[in-house]
Amino acid sequence: MKVLLTGGCGFIGSAVVRHLLRATDHGIVNVDKMTYAASEDALEEGRGHDRHTLIRADITDAAAMREVFETHDPDAVMHLAAESHVDRSIDGPSDFVQTNVVGTFTLLEAARRHYAGLTPARRAAFRFHHVSTDEVFGALEHADPPFTEATAYDPRSPYSATKAASDHLVRAWHHTYGLPTLVSNTCNNYGPWQFPEKLIPLVTLNALQGKDLPVYGDGSNIRDWLFVDDHAAALVRVLERGAPGATYAIGGCQPRTNLQVVHAICAHLDRRVPDPAGPRARLIRFVTDRPGHDFRYEIDPSQTEAALDWRAPHDFETGLGLTIDWYLAHESWWRSVQAARYAGQRLGTAA
Repeated sequence: MKVLLTGGCGFIGSAVVRHLLRATDHGIVNVDKMTYAASEDALEEGRGHDRHTLIRADITDAAAMREVFETHDPDAVMHLAAESHVDRSIDGPSDFVQTNVVGTFTLLEAARRHYAGLTPARRAAFRFHHVSTDEVFGALEHADPPFTEATAYDPRSPYSATKAASDHLVRAWHHTYGLPTLVSNTCNNYGPWQFPEKLIPLVTLNALQGKDLPVYGDGSNIRDWLFVDDHAAALVRVLERGAPGATYAIGGCQPRTNLQVVHAICAHLDRRVPDPAGPRARLIRFVTDRPGHDFRYEIDPSQTEAALDWRAPHDFETGLGLTIDWYLAHESWWRSVQAARYAGQRLGTAA
């Protein structure tokens, strides 16, 4: 297949690019606006690869999206481009409405036009895979069962509301126009190349530099965690095997409180690179909770695992160790990010 992938220079998108190049023979047309969180470095061997083409374009630009479809004639779409940082959505929701809602609508319309012109055989094989989040389902309490594909939507932040809107648009284009769409919802991802505003890289890099480790509230909020390379493999499995109109819940079954995550990072760093000043847990600082902070997210991926014959191979401790070791080995990258693109901006815990 030739896959049109949006947001392929972002954290999850670049992992999908790497997986497609390493594990499949598919070609990739990578459309990315190259916002602050995008990195060509994260493409690794994708830079200059003969099966990967990078196009700098905005998915809200209808003319540009029509041109991409006409020029590259894709067999499938994987739509990952999104504004995704909750703190930023609280501070400035407009960009989230534009990218996540208007951008998805624009891409759907370009895909619908393209789909209408395909031969019957290519129409039968075409897929539009929309990648979403578990945050669209709202918040869970301690005793609540995890989210499933059938959980009702209850978004609580501008970010999750715009992702919910985009999910609804994708399903509407399937039911109204017959576009063969797929939706997947996932939990918190972590791993190499994640921009250092998110919890795990933020805490890792702050701890390495002897800075405060900010934790919202009392740190009791719970998230389910999934190693990004595992997620990338699952997303490609959804694209290749998913049933049009279906939803797939992709999770790691690795719930942790935010405070547990921070302590695990400190413990790993203390073993790998001891700090002469003492254990890094001394740097933990509890900060004022953010508005509308959802208490718990957790996904039950059993239906997806059975349907796609897939299960996340990394547990949290293994994945976290690989992630921290990666940041230790790539200091020049994260220091350049901090210096060139993140200087003076507000740090949050993002979870």
